Amino acid sequence: MQAVIFDMDGLLIDSEPLWHVAEKEVFGALGLTLTDAMCEETTGLRTDEVVAYWYAKQPWPGGRQRFDDVAHEILVRMQELIRAHGVALQGVYDILRLLQHRQLALGLASSSPPVLIDTVIDKLRIRHYFQVLCSAIDEAWGKPHPAVYLTAAKRLGLPPRDCLVFEDSINGLRAAKAAGMITVAVPAVHQYEDQGFDEADFKLRSLTDFSWDLVR
Repeated sequence: MQAVIFDMDGLLIDSEPLWHVAEKEVFGALGLTLTDAMCEETTGLRTDEVVAYWYAKQPWPGGRQRFDDVAHEILVRMQELIRAHGVALQGVYDILRLLQHRQLALGLASSSPPVLIDTVIDKLRIRHYFQVLCSAIDEAWGKPHPAVYLTAAKRLGLPPRDCLVFEDSINGLRAAKAAGMITVAVPAVHQYEDQGFDEADFKLRSLTDFSWDLVR
């Protein structure tokens, strides 16, 4: 193993509750009332895919012509929420320091667009740890397609088999598995027993449970 690639939302930053707030507000204004459970249905998807998902369930006035506007409204609200309330999840700084100390290449592969990736890593002050920052928005397909992970490996100059991935969503886990990478699932507490995460090579309750012996 020569590199470690991290997902971002729900893994490095406690952003899933913030996504729920933003989605409830924006979709609520369009007449679609979402619950937390409904928001979880789209965890790991790109924002444009989330918009398309809910439009298919309940079309709103203005139709598909409003997709870009709706996605933009969600992202603007997310930036506001992250700057005001974003915090690193437990173990983030310790694991980044550990992996950097072992001289592993570090990458980030997120479904969020570059502007939101920048907002998060600047808020958490972790930009200096990463050699590459990749967004699925730049790919033809988002997670669970492996494209963003394959791009991250290519930009790191390594074959996928030499990369270890940390993911908190089933869509993201499947993307990393499809890319041929070693996978560590770190599900949210209430999702830990979800059988979908059994596809991972390893499963942790939090990043603080990671040790080098786990994957050596």
